[in-house]
Amino acid sequence: MLYTIPHYYKKFQCIAGECPDTCCAGWQIVIDDRTREKYRRAEGAFGNRLHNSIDWKESCFQQYEGRCAFLNDENLCDIYQESGKEMLCRTCRNYPRHIEEFEGSREISLSLSCPEAVRLILSSREPVQFLTAEKAGEEEYEDFDFFLYTKLTDARDLMIRLLQERREPVSLRIAMVLSLGHDLQRRIRSGQLFLVDQLLERYGKEDAFRRMEERIKPYRVDKKSRSRLVRELFDIFGELELLKADWPQYVKRAEQGLAQEEEQFAAGEEAAQVTAGEETAAEWKKETQDETSWEIWMEQLMVYFVFTYFCGAVYDENAYGKIKLAVVSTLLICEITRGIFADPSERSGKNLFSILTESAWKYSKEIEHSDVNLGHLERLFREKSCCGLENLLRVVLS
Repeated sequence: MLYTIPHYYKKFQCIAGECPDTCCAGWQIVIDDRTREKYRRAEGAFGNRLHNSIDWKESCFQQYEGRCAFLNDENLCDIYQESGKEMLCRTCRNYPRHIEEFEGSREISLSLSCPEAVRLILSSREPVQFLTAEKAGEEEYEDFDFFLYTKLTDARDLMIRLLQERREPVSLRIAMVLSLGHDLQRRIRSGQLFLVDQLLERYGKEDAFRRMEERIKPYRVDKKSRSRLVRELFDIFGELELLKADWPQYVKRAEQGLAQEEEQFAAGEEAAQVTAGEETAAEWKKETQDETSWEIWMEQLMVYFVFTYFCGAVYDENAYGKIKLAVVSTLLICEITRGIFADPSERSGKNLFSILTESAWKYSKEIEHSDVNLGHLERLFREKSCCGLENLLRVVLS
């Protein structure tokens, strides 16, 4: 069995009560069968509390005002404090570790929904490296398409290499990966996997970026057109399942900040507005430290989503949908960050990096931890014009 992790994986340490959020509220915590039976056999006063605080039919912890019954006032777990790590269910032991399972391999990453994991992922200046180790054990999956899986892993390796080519602007790198995902999907849909190697060879050539530059020239649009497409992307949130009650207001604040930014930089604005716009731009430049910071953050987000989800296409053959998830998620996290940052009152006491990490874990909680939302997004990616290849390129490149 092969196990693959990002190089920063083992650096993670939970910061417990110092965390700005909690992983024990806002979603249902499912208890695995083995731990459920352990809880059923528990005795004494704490055993009675366990028996009374579990939804045995649904096999999950009961919640009070959206918080796990065992989450105390200090945002710490009473099960852990009372009985230690061994009494935690598998979900709580593993989080924020995310595991993707394939025949003969496991890919383990850190979830973007954890504030400390986000900080670790985005504070890494160097390109992510993926470490693989072999351990004892083997298995067989019924109907697992190993040929498709190998083509997906080959494509993903190239995508990550393209995303980490820092001599090129990140917008061009993302456009390359989006286009590659589109072209790969055509070959999967037509049953022409034997042509994938040829496709990857073409995208991997030295002149691939220059050819892509020529190809995408028509997709660069003005700020007004881009803003309209971004607003359409934001409209997607209104069609998704709501997990956290404060999420809609957070998105609304970001949209208001983006609208305010548009007004400040619009043609014919008043002098006071110009000053405000210049102040925001100056703060942005100051907070990004140098020209590469924002591009590195976008790169790390894209690599995270591509590594975590792309090879899952072996189960549904929707490789392009996985790339759209990566691109749209990266764009929305960045646009939310820009919107929050654009409001001076929101900037007070926060730097750009802290706003970015907060936007990332809030977004992840709403999207990545809802199978309903992930399924809705795949449908919306097919139906929404703003999610088409040309329009996504317009947002990425402009």
